[in-house]
This record gives sequence, C-alpha cells and structure tokens, in this order.
Amino acid sequence: MSFPDIRPRRLRRTPAIRRLVQETHLAPSDLILPLFLKEGLTEPKPISSMPGVLQHTRDSLRKAAAEAVAAGVGGLMLFGVPDDAGKDETGSAGLDPDGILNVGLRDLKAEVGDSSVIMGDLCLDEFTSHGHCGVLAADGSVDNDATLKIYAEMAVAQAEAGAHMVGPSGMMDGQIGVIRKALDAAGHQDVAILAYSVKYAGAFYGPFREAVDSSLKGDRRQYQMDPPNAREALREVDLDIAEGADIVMVKPGLPYLDIIAALRDHVSVPVAAYQVSGEYAMVEAAAANGWLDRERVILESLTSLKRAGAQITLTYWATEAANLIQNR
Repeated sequence: MSFPDIRPRRLRRTPAIRRLVQETHLAPSDLILPLFLKEGLTEPKPISSMPGVLQHTRDSLRKAAAEAVAAGVGGLMLFGVPDDAGKDETGSAGLDPDGILNVGLRDLKAEVGDSSVIMGDLCLDEFTSHGHCGVLAADGSVDNDATLKIYAEMAVAQAEAGAHMVGPSGMMDGQIGVIRKALDAAGHQDVAILAYSVKYAGAFYGPFREAVDSSLKGDRRQYQMDPPNAREALREVDLDIAEGADIVMVKPGLPYLDIIAALRDHVSVPVAAYQVSGEYAMVEAAAANGWLDRERVILESLTSLKRAGAQITLTYWATEAANLIQNR
C-alpha cells in the first residue's frame, strides 16, 4: 500500500502552525466604518433591514466614532441624511456648510482629529428629491456635466468641513478630474480622493436605501456599471487614476472578488472594497436564524476581500470586526 510523501496537512496541524504560515492577515486598520447622521433625530434610530446599524444623532455619531478609533478602525465614511424638507431637485443641502453632512464632518474632526481618516460621501442621492446621484435633464435622465459642477462645490465644502478624503460615488464621467481641480484651486491639495471607480448597478443595495431614506424611483443603470462587465472595470479605473484618484474601489465586494483581484494586478494605487448593506443583511438574517456562525462568517468574509486584493474594506462590522481581530 502506497502512502503520500508530500503532506500539506503538516502545516495545518495546530493553531500555532496555522498562524505561522498564514498568508493573509486582516488588521483593524484595514477597515473603514460607514456612519449615517440623520437630521432632526433626538435619539439614534435603528435601521430595520440592517440589525445593529443606526441612523445617528450628532452625539451618538461622536460616540460611535470614538469607539471605532479606540478599536483601531482605519477610517470613518460619513453619509448625511437630511429630512424630506431638506431635499430638492439639485441636492443643494449637500453643499450647505450648515447642512447635516458638513456639520457631521466637523463633529468628527472635533472628536477624533487626525487619529482616524475622516471621509465624506460625495454624492447627491441622499439630498435630491428624486433620489438620483445627479441633477436631471429635461428628459428625466441624469445630466452628467451639470452634476460635475455641483460635485466640485461639494468636494470643497467637505474639505473645508474637515474631511481628509472625499468619496465620489456617483459614477459620473470625468468626476475625479473635476473634483481634483476644484480641491486644488481652493487650496486643498492634500485632501485625497477615494474613487468609487467600479460601482455596479446590482441588487445588493436595498437596505442602504432605508439607511439614507432614499427617494429613488427606478434604478441607476444608466450610470452605474452593468454587472456582467469585467473589462470595463479596468477602463473605469484607468480613467480615474489618470484624473487623480488616490484610491480606487469596487462596490459591492463579495460578488465581485474577481474584479478586485483584477484591479490589484492592474494598478499601483491602493484598492478598496465596499462590503455593502445587502451583504451585511444576508449574514445577519442567516445568523439570527441559527444558520451561520456569525463571528466566523464576519471575519471569513473580510479576509476573503483582503485575499482577493482589497487593502481597504468599508464594512458596517468595522468596529466589531476590529475588536474580534484584536481578541482573536
């Protein structure tokens, strides 16, 4: 009877051996925590489709930020949620220095200073009465170039509110170049751009729309990427880097591991992934039914994103995952 000479199982035999040869190491500093600040709240409001995630008050936002920084989380991405009266056709509340998003950025800057990377979501969908990421043309389509002018102003407003980095997520053609020029012209050359370069018009965003009280009717397929397309992702990334993107991101995360891996091999700037609301909600629902080991799945899913090539991951589990990593 013949037995194998080569036995890979030797390197799996004990926890200490497995740690010694581990190829992918997940760290708290890899993670960015998305946060939602809702105008007019007197206490935090749970988001029903995202158990454990809240629409924050200004006070609870600062507390959540401090907890994330204490856990070692690498960054904070802020989404502002105005009340319905604050929405209009052009999303003007997103430009207002006293609007909910810019107020929140100032609060984060006052709370954590430079001990974390403060980021602002640079998009109009939370602020428009129609829920699209840009202003509408007469025929109801999103007007790309008219939207760019607003993005430029929004970027400067966020930089002046204290953002270290802006996150353009609207998928408008030319948005990175316009934003970079606007920031530089306003004296904010050091404010970086995390580009949502590869954002697919997929089906995993449903819970997020509850989180930001979205007014969207229809979909965003005219400007977000079509899920079957892979090579197009490389084109989008090349354009964004040429225009001045400092980091490029793939969104959603787990359904697009192949895209993340392709970008890692294609670019020299850091690659990020966004583990979106649908990914979060699926795990939480399955865990609530006893179908999954929740904590193991959280860490396994985040590890898979890093293994694929995401140096940075936006995840609603950021603070919890950071604590799990440190206590593991």
